[in-house]
Amino acid sequence: MSNAMEAEFDTVAEWTAEVALDLGPDYYVPAGCRGSGSPPALDWLIDGMQLAPGATLLDCGAGVGGPAAYAARSCAALPVLVEPEPGACRAAARLFGYPVVRAEGSTLPMADASVDAAWALGVLCTTAQQQELLDELRRVVRPGGRIGLLVFVAERELSSSESDGNHFPTPSLLMGLVERSSLRLEQWRSTGNLPAIPGSWTERMDAIDQALSDRHGQQEAWQLAERQSSRIGGLLNDGALTGALLVLRRG
Repeated sequence: MSNAMEAEFDTVAEWTAEVALDLGPDYYVPAGCRGSGSPPALDWLIDGMQLAPGATLLDCGAGVGGPAAYAARSCAALPVLVEPEPGACRAAARLFGYPVVRAEGSTLPMADASVDAAWALGVLCTTAQQQELLDELRRVVRPGGRIGLLVFVAERELSSSESDGNHFPTPSLLMGLVERSSLRLEQWRSTGNLPAIPGSWTERMDAIDQALSDRHGQQEAWQLAERQSSRIGGLLNDGALTGALLVLRRG
């Protein structure tokens, strides 16, 4: 993982939790979703995965835990969080109090078929161990259970400076990973075809970003994370990357 990614998922994660706690409970879930989900994307996944009240949902690479908290509020799912960065683990525990285990997605510390469903949002493209990650998600989800993914997909060959520590799969590579994991693709949707993000959500996200910039804008970790975010934003804007939402099912 690059220094920028470590800054984003560790140091900045803790700063984000501190800002959310100061701004108030209405900001917890948007802050926890910073960079990993929006209401239209999460609603689409929750519907496609058919998450039901009381279903155990593994959030793999959970970050600050916002998407899991969104699912808990939306459909009464029961989240279990796995996250490799200690700062993000602490931030998720502070904001939401869900069970959180520090571990890599490629070696999940969970029993076979122990959760009803799982998702990994923006995680697959941050690791070189993509096959291992999908294999592990399949292993821990019960037969018939669903797995949701948010993946940034490369639409052209990217240079090492453009990817900067990420591992963006092409569409064909992504489908090959899914097939080798013995998972069945049920749905695929581009994030560009989702409904607009609610204005209230955007306003809260803007307030969180402004507070983070005001407090930490001069610090190297913030600057590294922002450069990483701007680089990915540029690739998305010029079409080199596209956001893809997938619903997979274990047979």
